[in-house]
Amino acid sequence: MAKNTLVQIEVLKNALESIADGMALTVVRTSRSQNVRASMDFSTGILTGNGELIAQGQCIPVHLGGMPVALEACVSRYGETMRPGDVFITNDPYEGGSHLPDIFLFKPVFVDDVVVAYFCAMTHHADVGGRVAAGNACDSTEIYQEGLRIPPLRLFKQGLLNDTLWRLIEKAVRVPEIVLADILSNIAAIDFGEQELRKVIKKYGVEETQQVMEDLLDYTETLARQAIRTLPDGSWTFTDYIDNDGFSEDPIAIMVNLTKREDQLKFDFTGTSDQVKGSIQPVFATTKAMVYAVVRTVLGSLGYDVPNTQGYFRPITVIAPEGSFVNPRIPAAVAARGLSCERIAQATFGVFSEMLPDKIPACAGGAEVGASMSGYQRTEDGWKAWILMDFQMETARGGGPGSEGLDAHYSGIISIGNIPAEQIEIEHPVKLIQYGFAQDTEGAGEYRGGMGIVREWQYLSPETEVVVRSDRQNHPPYGLQGGSASAPTEVILRRLNQDDENMPSKFSFTAYEGDRLCIKHSGAGGWGDPIVRSPIRVLEDVIDGKVSIVRAENVYGVIVDKGNTVDENMTIQKRNAMVTETNSA
Repeated sequence: MAKNTLVQIEVLKNALESIADGMALTVVRTSRSQNVRASMDFSTGILTGNGELIAQGQCIPVHLGGMPVALEACVSRYGETMRPGDVFITNDPYEGGSHLPDIFLFKPVFVDDVVVAYFCAMTHHADVGGRVAAGNACDSTEIYQEGLRIPPLRLFKQGLLNDTLWRLIEKAVRVPEIVLADILSNIAAIDFGEQELRKVIKKYGVEETQQVMEDLLDYTETLARQAIRTLPDGSWTFTDYIDNDGFSEDPIAIMVNLTKREDQLKFDFTGTSDQVKGSIQPVFATTKAMVYAVVRTVLGSLGYDVPNTQGYFRPITVIAPEGSFVNPRIPAAVAARGLSCERIAQATFGVFSEMLPDKIPACAGGAEVGASMSGYQRTEDGWKAWILMDFQMETARGGGPGSEGLDAHYSGIISIGNIPAEQIEIEHPVKLIQYGFAQDTEGAGEYRGGMGIVREWQYLSPETEVVVRSDRQNHPPYGLQGGSASAPTEVILRRLNQDDENMPSKFSFTAYEGDRLCIKHSGAGGWGDPIVRSPIRVLEDVIDGKVSIVRAENVYGVIVDKGNTVDENMTIQKRNAMVTETNSA
């Protein structure tokens, strides 16, 4: 290791993480969009002068693996010409980005003509132009339909704004007052980061600061390898499925093979389905980012405290055939890839459940649901666009060994919050009709999965364009160790004065005044045999309205009488009969 002590490394690690968190707070305080202020769909990070991620704000894990790739594209183009005061911008998925709504900003920090660090702020923006507002349509078929594609470009040159590029962005998007404001909030964040880092450099010196950064990366790698060594050697395979891409009815397989040898992990996605026509697939950088996030989550759940730096990527290899669903070729559309992010994570957790059957919970559910809504409102200045991206990330967490699943849990991989109903109704011509738990949606088990939620919107303007991205109608979140899958997702369109219509998981439509859209999310998978679940816990779920009396009897074998008590004798008889029926089947 290095000349620096662990104390020195820890001090600088905490300082850098504090700066990254301060950058994130700056974004929240200065942004305009709901996607930032409520959903927290953005990230901040610090990278070394060599382009390795050294700290990330408490934001979205999926961006952890994307920042270095996007920065590499900028450095490859401008490295020799970078100067103090420069700021670089990109969103091109095929040049280091993730999808077009995610716009990355990078600022190099110079000391004596040497880049000592890069600061990054990126936000999922309200709009990037294209054929559909918000840039998340599942039915786009090529990247050129999805909006303004920004290759690595210099937004500021030595502190001076590139007015041509600025005006190009302004004219390409439907809500420039929001998009440009969010870009400025990102600039404020990276400026804050630079100011704070210079304080650190002033205190410790530039050489010491750089050395400790490198030592922290090496230290992270050492801890990651030590943790990986404790895992069993071997090879395991797991496959999860996406229902379809919105064009074909064919399911999309996400197959991952995990090989562990000594202190290394290799994830091979060979066997995954080919790239598809629709836009739900991710670029390879995003696939790798999801794997990294899952590895960190698993190691953390086992008690290993590994710093959140790029050092922990080093023992991990991710392979995916070019042209596959998780590594598509240009011009594949990728805007709606949030759904596949969740599925890649769930497949990766699944393969870890093969390796560690007594450690990994059943599949989470619900987080792949999103509805983008847009239209125009008459104002004193004429017609003005409005956009609502209501991504439903209240994830139901799966039941696990010795632990209950969680209802409407904050997603641990995507980590996006919901937009409060009051905020939606104040700022958009949309009314929330219902928002709550959906009964009997949990995956049954000794430790049940979390419940799904139901959310219903009513449209108040003459016309609203709606894009629905969801899944798990045909392949609900899996259970483990005898636990069952959850209830599937349901999507219902309620036209004014017409019968309810069951809809596919991915579609677009025009809503008229009074029309409603209702989505009932899948729950999460259960863990362990449902008929050994504690009758008292089943009773508690019945009393709370989470599980119906009928489901308690038919699935858990628990008889609840009208006085909300468990009939112990009838429960024993019911469960014995269920065991006999299972054994004879």
